Amino acid sequence: MADSKMAVSQWSPTFVKELLPAAEKTALLYHLSYLCLANFPNLERIIRSRAVETQLLFGSSDATMLKCILTSENLVQSLFPMLAKAVEKNKAVLAVKFLGKARVWIKEIISEVDRIVQKYDLHNKDVASSTSDVIKEKLDTDKKITEQDHQMKQTENTLNDLKSKLQKNTEELAEVERKINCKSQEIQEFARSITQKSKGLGIFAAIVPFIGPIVKSIYDAVHDPEDVARIKALEAELNNLIADKTALRQKQWQLELQVIDWQMKFAKANFDRNSIPDPIHLNEVQSSLSKIQAILIQLKNFWENVAQMLDYLEQKTFVGEDLIEDLAELKDEFLESIKTAEGAWSSFGEGCKKASFIFKLQTKDAYQFLEVSPSSLSKEQWQTEYESVKEKLTKIDPPQSVTPSNTPAISK
Repeated sequence: MADSKMAVSQWSPTFVKELLPAAEKTALLYHLSYLCLANFPNLERIIRSRAVETQLLFGSSDATMLKCILTSENLVQSLFPMLAKAVEKNKAVLAVKFLGKARVWIKEIISEVDRIVQKYDLHNKDVASSTSDVIKEKLDTDKKITEQDHQMKQTENTLNDLKSKLQKNTEELAEVERKINCKSQEIQEFARSITQKSKGLGIFAAIVPFIGPIVKSIYDAVHDPEDVARIKALEAELNNLIADKTALRQKQWQLELQVIDWQMKFAKANFDRNSIPDPIHLNEVQSSLSKIQAILIQLKNFWENVAQMLDYLEQKTFVGEDLIEDLAELKDEFLESIKTAEGAWSSFGEGCKKASFIFKLQTKDAYQFLEVSPSSLSKEQWQTEYESVKEKLTKIDPPQSVTPSNTPAISK
């Protein structure tokens, strides 16, 4: 009996002391992840879904805690007192009936807790899957950025090459223009040189600025074979230069069209590159989700500890069951076992009330951030909210390690 009293004295509502920081941290990590996915709509939708699932799981946890509370209160305030009276009056049949009812109540909440443990396990796997989605998205985004940067570089190189060719063509065209002007000047000077032979030609060359009519006038006015040969050579050189100019003009137009085309391609490549969201925060999301997984494992361990406590309580509740047959002789021992069980259930109920409050608080207020899409925030609003969440995370006292599931939550 001394062992039972020691076990009860060691068991206090502090078994939920790690629950509050863990629950608060979970909500903040989801909030941080949600903010960091403002430009990743698919991941934003997935994380939102996981956060809602966690919120609903906390709601189920609160409901299960409430059942534990009600069962504890019914046992302590109603069934145990009636069982004690039945024992005091040596009514063994009635005592067995009360114990049977207690067994049904306890089995029901044990089943509920087992289901919660399974839910946490499944939910943790879903979060792990979401973590894989984030990792894949980051790899895909990094690959897109690499490919797009390469495409932009190639497009830029092609565009710069075309601009260089256009510049060279423009310079060549200017040089041909210069040569044409020089050749025209040479023809005019030739025309002046033969004005001694034809005064009218000199006047004509002086007042007509166009080379074509001057050349024709020279042909009409000059009959010296050497002069004719000279003007034919000058005319051929001029025609070649004009042909070069025409070709360069056509080439210039084609290059200008190509430059315009590749400028549009570069603008599109630049737009496509800028439209790829920056994956800088995806590592942070991955880290946050990994931390959430660890917390979910802690919460699962919490519920496994609750299940262990219920097993212990079940043992303590029915420890005097074997004494029923000798109720008259062992009445005091039976009453003492009832008192021990009552104290244990009272302590368990107080712990459950604290846990219920924490789950209820998280369910109600902690996930309000899901009401606003992070992509709708301005850059300044996003930065302010991001820094606020980070600050809150740093202020949470790091919880001590939760009692492992394979370690008894109380001394037996």
